[in-house]
Amino acid sequence: MKKFAPQPGFTASAHRLALDPNAATVTRLHSHAGAARAAYNWAIARVTAAWRQRQVEASYGIAEDDPTPWRSWSLPSLRKAFNEAKRTDPRFAGWWEENSKEAYNTGLANASAAFDAYAKSKRGKRKGARVGVPRFKSKRKARLACRFTTGAIRIEADGRHVTLPRVGTIRLHEPRPDLRARIDAGTLRFLSATVRLDRGRWFVSFQVEERNELVKVACPDAAVGIDLGIKTLAVLADSDGAVTEVPNPRHLDHAQKQLRRASRVTSRRRGPDRRTGQKPSHRWEKANRARNKIHHRVTNLREDTLHKLTTRLTAEYGTLVIEDLNVAGMGRNRRLSRRIADASFGEIRRQLTYKTRRHGTRLVVADRWFPSSKTCSRCGAVKAKLPLSVRVFECDACGLVLDRDANAGHNLLALATRNTRSTGTGVAGDLNPTAVVGPKPRGADRKTRAILPGLPAGKGRAGGTIPSPRAGTEAGDRRQDTRTQLALW
Repeated sequence: MKKFAPQPGFTASAHRLALDPNAATVTRLHSHAGAARAAYNWAIARVTAAWRQRQVEASYGIAEDDPTPWRSWSLPSLRKAFNEAKRTDPRFAGWWEENSKEAYNTGLANASAAFDAYAKSKRGKRKGARVGVPRFKSKRKARLACRFTTGAIRIEADGRHVTLPRVGTIRLHEPRPDLRARIDAGTLRFLSATVRLDRGRWFVSFQVEERNELVKVACPDAAVGIDLGIKTLAVLADSDGAVTEVPNPRHLDHAQKQLRRASRVTSRRRGPDRRTGQKPSHRWEKANRARNKIHHRVTNLREDTLHKLTTRLTAEYGTLVIEDLNVAGMGRNRRLSRRIADASFGEIRRQLTYKTRRHGTRLVVADRWFPSSKTCSRCGAVKAKLPLSVRVFECDACGLVLDRDANAGHNLLALATRNTRSTGTGVAGDLNPTAVVGPKPRGADRKTRAILPGLPAGKGRAGGTIPSPRAGTEAGDRRQDTRTQLALW
């Protein structure tokens, strides 16, 4: 299938709006989401039944030319088979006409994508973790969602209601007359709409094609190095020499007392048991909703904090430099995993990526092996080791004493004026990727750095020196040099 490409001057994006449906609309939304889940399970059963039958026939010694044929999992073939079976299959015959065809198409499309991911993962053509055979979706655990691609999908003239096929008109939690005005002006067009029950509230996400409208930033010639952390969420070192700390709100830690109390109440109720088939009591469901409400509040507070931070940064600076952190690997640290997940380093990078594109600014991602914390931001000397417990950087070569995170921020800022991308392999002193000899380091404590020609390694240095963003004797001279290099970009 041909991939969608927006027309020149436009880009594909999404707008997520909260809904306030009435009781009748909630029933229709639940019906559409349940229809999507039922169609998904039907497709999974249809394809895997042929696989199991072939395995049984192979165990009976049936020849390879005679077994049950494979069943295609492509979306057109699944849709054709479902349309033939929906009138006679007892699972759909009595109620399939109550919902839009888009509900069943949603489940079939998800099943087709699941089988494609499994096949590509098995052949080694898919990145990421290995994907297993698609499984059935549980009615109790499945996320309720449905996607509409055809039919009446619009925002009403009052900007307060949206209309979806077969579902009807739904009231928005907050009016959006701005979207309606852009539709009337021809700068925005709806492609599809997805309704989803998330954190106890129904949302609709409009996938749109909208005209590119670059928003001018406050300081297009300024740059900032962003060092993310747990003690302090972000340390910002800008090209004017200022260092700013963004405190970590730690929303999850502050809610731990309430979560412990809510979890204790929930554990004392009769909950569900899959082994015995026991259903949860109404008191357990009520306690579980109260516990989930705390989690939902923590998530909303975290999203609000991150959006405000990334919006402020992308609206102020023309160049932003961040690190390519191994967040998945950091999350395997049993002592810090909860706080790393609460800080959401990956979400910060994701938001900075699309918001800098929206403003037409530059985002520089430092290499994962770039020693931002172990490099002296004044002379470029690199320490062989710097434990995480050491919060103050002390240079053995020039005697610089500086906060660890502030030092890393200055080193990241240097990348904005040195290169438009990350510096080679990120090894200390590696400004030319082709000049590195030896394998790429696999651990921060391995001394595999090569010394570049012409860069002698002195005391306390491993791999030579790195040009410093703080070079110079006067702070005013340093700022002027940085500004000049940014203006040439």
